[in-house]
Amino acid sequence: MTAAPTLPAVEGRTDEHTRRARGWQTVVWNDPVNLMSYVVHVFRTYFGYPRERAERLMLAVHHDGHAVVAEGAREQMELHAQAMHDYGLWATVREAPE
Repeated sequence: MTAAPTLPAVEGRTDEHTRRARGWQTVVWNDPVNLMSYVVHVFRTYFGYPRERAERLMLAVHHDGHAVVAEGAREQMELHAQAMHDYGLWATVREAPE
């Protein structure tokens, strides 16, 4: 048996495979409406994060203006962002940096 030939790497390639390999992120943004305790509650309830992690993420949202709350496949990150919207939080999906 012979191995299948491999294609040479193409620098700067941004096809779907490359985007999937890098992954996606759900980002929660600071807002003037929700209490910090509520944001912790959402992170613990929806993501199942322990109190310490939920509080650390909430503080990043509060002090830095945003926090990455999940990373993974684009479809899953879109579901997470929609769930955050359903809880009344501001959230977006973005490609994970290289």
